[in-house]
Amino acid sequence: MDLELKGKKLIIGGATRGISRAITELFAREGADVGMFSRNAEALKAHAAALARHGSKVVAEPFTWENRDGYKAMLMNMAEKLGGVDIFVHSISSSGNGATQDWQQSFDLDMLGAVDGCETLQPYLAKSSAGAVVLMTSTAAVETFLIPQAFNAVKAAIITYGKQLSQAWAPQGVRVNMVCPGPITYPGGNWDGIKAAMPQLYDAQLAQVPMGRFGAPEDVAKAVAFLASPAASYITGTNLVIDGGYTKRVQF
Repeated sequence: MDLELKGKKLIIGGATRGISRAITELFAREGADVGMFSRNAEALKAHAAALARHGSKVVAEPFTWENRDGYKAMLMNMAEKLGGVDIFVHSISSSGNGATQDWQQSFDLDMLGAVDGCETLQPYLAKSSAGAVVLMTSTAAVETFLIPQAFNAVKAAIITYGKQLSQAWAPQGVRVNMVCPGPITYPGGNWDGIKAAMPQLYDAQLAQVPMGRFGAPEDVAKAVAFLASPAASYITGTNLVIDGGYTKRVQF
């Protein structure tokens, strides 16, 4: 199935690790141009060189979040260098800094990162013939998970924001969807660290996954690619749970 991503222009953050990295790799293989940013300049440069082999345009910007104005300026600069934006995937998060209990950082990166990213790129997305936004949430937003913490609450707020944005932007031809990953493991990721430091917690959560394994970044990347592609042209306002059956809720 052709997802019609060839020639589409993507912007995504946190691009050197985990789910975001897998997304950039998949989009580049599909022929999309990729605009990506990360605080790890050295890793970003190496990743950009690797993606360039697919023949698409790659714009890579080292970026450390300091304030909202700087974030907006970076996104606008990247959009201009790409020559437009068809797809925005919001994936920067306090989770990447190991700061899931930090309320200010979670609000700044996860929530305001979504709002400022969407509002800044809206003019570009509206000009696209296939404008799409995918907001990264978490199963920690749809069920109680471990302890009360900022990450869980803010991710829940993103779902509500994305749903309302999907209705507001539908007349412009811009779709907005959310993806809700369960536990995803990869070298150097949060669950990899939990496995080493708290193996009992890791094993207890793994035992709750009916499919018998934690997810891989590629599992989420493929879902994001579909939702962001013209193949999903009549899907908007959806929160897609990707968790191997980990959550117990029933959603109607």
